[in-house]
Amino acid sequence: MSDLRDPALYDALLLLSFGGPEGPDDVVPFLANVTRGRGIPEERLKEVGKHYFLFGGVSPINAQNRSLLDALRKDFADHGLDLPVYWGNRNWAPYLTDTLRDMVADGHRRIAVLATSAYASYSGCRQYRENLAESLAVLEAEGLPVPRVDKLRHYFNHPGFVRPMVDGVLASLADLPDDVRPGAHLAFTTHSIPTSAADASGPVSTHGDGGSYVAEHLDVARVIVDAVREETGTDHPWQLVYQSRSGAPHIPWLEPDICDHLETLHGAGVPAVVMAPIGFVSDHMEVLYDLDTEATAKAAELGLPVRRSATVGADPRFAAAVRELLLERTAAEEGRPVDRCALGALGASHDLCPAGCCPARAVRPAAAGADSPYA
Repeated sequence: MSDLRDPALYDALLLLSFGGPEGPDDVVPFLANVTRGRGIPEERLKEVGKHYFLFGGVSPINAQNRSLLDALRKDFADHGLDLPVYWGNRNWAPYLTDTLRDMVADGHRRIAVLATSAYASYSGCRQYRENLAESLAVLEAEGLPVPRVDKLRHYFNHPGFVRPMVDGVLASLADLPDDVRPGAHLAFTTHSIPTSAADASGPVSTHGDGGSYVAEHLDVARVIVDAVREETGTDHPWQLVYQSRSGAPHIPWLEPDICDHLETLHGAGVPAVVMAPIGFVSDHMEVLYDLDTEATAKAAELGLPVRRSATVGADPRFAAAVRELLLERTAAEEGRPVDRCALGALGASHDLCPAGCCPARAVRPAAAGADSPYA
């Protein structure tokens, strides 16, 4: 990427994230935003929100996004990129529509978008694109200029995303007692989603049997396992498992659940486990509760030593990866050749989501794709 230094095609970068409550009074309104249209009563939202109330009603995700913003701005400045970085959320302040309105007021007309979701799926990609289209429609209805938005490609296998996770697994293994470390298993975790959504994830050519969602996670896990073997000389058994299921019991979701997996490993005599949350960019609530609280409590009940490896968060290598993704997309849009950084067997993801990619549960416009109503 050394020949790519000018992102002049774009005049701003938007960090697009999920959002989270920042106090007890925010929890139920936040969950109402997340579940809008599903008719979930307030009492049920309060029950769902108990995880947040355990942490004072504060999700760590907003603070972590602020740290990532700082890391991106520092990396850009250190490398001579004069590009403003904004932040908008789907479900809590700062809201996406408000941020785009501010960006337009500041004169920005072509915006690169980084979503804090690294893998292909409806909830991890297309839903963000639908939110972008909804916000652009609001701007259009208000008579404001409608900027072009280009979502940067999936970065699940970019070295700047993968290498910090490798280091996290190595640190967790090193933290285990000497007598259990050699036999430790690796449990790579990600958010469970309905199997129907997994099967339809990614381009149409990848649909079926887990789709791109499962394939991408498995590919990253293999890269990490290979790196750990190379650096430690130990081949640790591993499995991709799931967490944070939230759907109705009768609907099939991806399995096994991390707590069930820990019970299985304990029953098989496994001496220790490292839980590696490769499906999450940062230590938000689902990592803090589902792994650090619930799964860790299950392991303690079993008498099974566990460690939880770090997510990427605001690691400078990830910030550098975002810069590379931005410059890579600039070169591609300008028709210049570019080498795309990617580890594993799957190669670099597409720039433009094709029609039929991660189809919606109901047909809605989605920006930043081949089927976008906004060029």
